[in-house]
Amino acid sequence: MITGLLNKLMPFLSWWPEVNRDTLRADATAGLIGAVVVLPQGVAFATIAGMPPQYGLYAAMIPAVVAALYGSSKHLISGPTTAASIVLFSSLSALAAPGTMEFVRYALTLTFMVGVIQLAMGLARLGILVNFISHSVIVGFTAGAAILIATNQLKNFFGIEIPRGLHFHEVLIQVYEQIGDIHLWVLLVGLVTLFSGIAARRYLPRLPYMIVAMLVGSIVAALLNYLLGQEETGIRTVGALPATAPPLSMPDFSLRTIKELAPAALAVTLFALTEAVSISRSLAIRSGQLINGNQEFIGQGLSNIVGSFFSAYVATGSFNRSGVNYEAGAKTPVSAILAGVLLLVIVMLVAPLAAHLPNAAMAGVLFMVAWGIVDFHHIRKILRASRSDSTVLLATFLATVFLELDFAILLGVFLSIAIFLLHSSRPKVMVRMPDPRRPKRRFNTDPELPECPQLSMVRIDGSLFFGAVNYVAERLRVIAKRNPQQNHLLIFARSINSLDVAGAEMLSRESQQRRDLGGALYLHQVKEGPHETLRKGGYLKEIGEDNLFESKGEAIAEIFERLDKSICANCDKRIFTECKSVVGPASR
Repeated sequence: MITGLLNKLMPFLSWWPEVNRDTLRADATAGLIGAVVVLPQGVAFATIAGMPPQYGLYAAMIPAVVAALYGSSKHLISGPTTAASIVLFSSLSALAAPGTMEFVRYALTLTFMVGVIQLAMGLARLGILVNFISHSVIVGFTAGAAILIATNQLKNFFGIEIPRGLHFHEVLIQVYEQIGDIHLWVLLVGLVTLFSGIAARRYLPRLPYMIVAMLVGSIVAALLNYLLGQEETGIRTVGALPATAPPLSMPDFSLRTIKELAPAALAVTLFALTEAVSISRSLAIRSGQLINGNQEFIGQGLSNIVGSFFSAYVATGSFNRSGVNYEAGAKTPVSAILAGVLLLVIVMLVAPLAAHLPNAAMAGVLFMVAWGIVDFHHIRKILRASRSDSTVLLATFLATVFLELDFAILLGVFLSIAIFLLHSSRPKVMVRMPDPRRPKRRFNTDPELPECPQLSMVRIDGSLFFGAVNYVAERLRVIAKRNPQQNHLLIFARSINSLDVAGAEMLSRESQQRRDLGGALYLHQVKEGPHETLRKGGYLKEIGEDNLFESKGEAIAEIFERLDKSICANCDKRIFTECKSVVGPASR
């Protein structure tokens, strides 16, 4: 009991025993790479969000550590993201001028409110909501996000100017229009970085290929600048970063501010949670890990609550950093903790060295990250296996690339639920008859098998709920019209997992209609749940408790006694063994 309580209060105790010398080595490498990668990104994200540049780095420190300790993913790293920064800017720009201290105060307060809502949802065990994010949605969203990651780095890879905030196709148009302005030396640095990373990954698997790529790219850039001059090469670097730790901050808890930010807080919360859980699940699928949605909500909530007191604006799962973390070989959440701590150390001690890291080299590394997070294996499987899942995958992918990220995820979830409801509302209704070709004349759905002229036997695979009753009733009507003399109906109910009041009402009506025709409705192997619904609602009395059977043999023997024997006397089909008592010997 005490151990269970400790695991709830300190969930990191559950994975801490996995940490050893080997995992620490892998996690340290991944954490270092993640800390280096976020240096230019943090500044860029803060600019997109309308915040001072250093706040992007602050958002990548403390939140990453807290989310790793209290989340459930081994590879997710929290921090600032492009999408979250855009949502923050659009939510707050109408309330204050971007870049001002008033804007910063609004952003920190919004971050605190988002964290509280996330934490409350986790404690309320609403993590089940993430189950509606299907595998196809995750794969499509991941592939689309990979395209966006690569697209957003094209300007650094080619050394051209592209305005921020453009959509995928707009960026491609900008690249096409500026083909003549591409800096060849910048492109050379990007290509050298890219190919050196690919070569290191293939031929030097023991070395961290991303760091190798960054070092090679930086050395080539330094040589080109030395020989030709930076004015000639056009190679830009990340630039010096402020060497400061995240200062303490205080959100604004005034009622007026909370009222102003409440609508934005709800919108940002839903988007941030969906993004974080989508990323964690996409990485979990590849690593074979199981994600606890409730714990992930709690981890994200605590990271934003604590971060708001350390000058961090809204943090969520970062595709860039999480993808780098996974590709770099991270084994445990220690990698995310080290990424946050090492970023703090780098900013405090060696931030000026970032001035020598070319933007083109960073772009080359992120190209490799983007390629690595596309799940080509499952994309091929989904496209081959299921048309409906393929539709969800492609719709989510296209929406991610061409529309807003939050809309793309919601669209994928909506389509997944719609397809699920469509399938659930159309359970299989199959006529089954004894097959003399099979051992012991086992039942089959072959339409060529002869049917009893008085008894229809049907198997229903699926739940009988309000969304399915009309379809099932219509299928039973079609079957009845095909053989009007089949006034008796035996339903094999073993595959009916659940039954609501609408389903029970449908069975009751079917029973009454059969009685009016001189027959009856019979149920075989009704499960405990549906049986309880029928009993408590009084429907069992209407159907008749003696019309429920546990075995096929018992059901057929009893029903046979209730059939019109004059019809049996003129039937030569010999469907059942019992038929021999009327029409002569017949093998079953």
